[in-house]
Amino acid sequence: VSNAGVGMVGPLECQSLAAMQSLMDTNFFGLVRLVKEVLPDMKRRRGGHIVVISSIMGLQGIVFNDVYAASKFAVEGFCESLVVQALRFNVAISLVEPGPVTTEFEAKLYEEAERTDYSRTDPETADMFTNLYLRNSKDVFASLGQTPEDIAEHTLRVIEAARPPFRHQTNVAYTPMAALKHADPSGTLMTDTFYKLVFKYDAVLRLSLR
Repeated sequence: VSNAGVGMVGPLECQSLAAMQSLMDTNFFGLVRLVKEVLPDMKRRRGGHIVVISSIMGLQGIVFNDVYAASKFAVEGFCESLVVQALRFNVAISLVEPGPVTTEFEAKLYEEAERTDYSRTDPETADMFTNLYLRNSKDVFASLGQTPEDIAEHTLRVIEAARPPFRHQTNVAYTPMAALKHADPSGTLMTDTFYKLVFKYDAVLRLSLR
């Protein structure tokens, strides 16, 4: 089971390249290093199961999570490319894709975001992040957040499955969000929907979450 991960939220202009590279080294290359270690022996034994804790953000980018989402997209692409070869050796690969999970990980991330200096971006973007994104995120976690124990139970079910699924989403509330990309391959439906949620109907969004 691969479950190493670090987070990053905020305006792109306020993130250092070194911090971005460090995140990718943990979230993506950490997984690559693990798979390189365990896969050869699994192939020799013609059996095994690699379970990767991904994220719904590996399927759908979320505003102000640019680099974190990129790392999870990389995880998804890596595993999707590898799974067909692995199946030839009777090795299963499964991606567990949680939405928000209520832990100290997120709490520390958002506490740090509230203390960050946003002078490197424009005032409108800084206001958008602090007064729209952070406020809505707290409501999202309060309303839709799962516990670590819940994610562990989902992961256990994937591990014990007679035919392990390649993808397993832990929160059904996010299924429609991920489906928007498949409903319209041009991306217009997805971007228009999220734009309206963030900028036109944010009050309705917060009310519905509460």
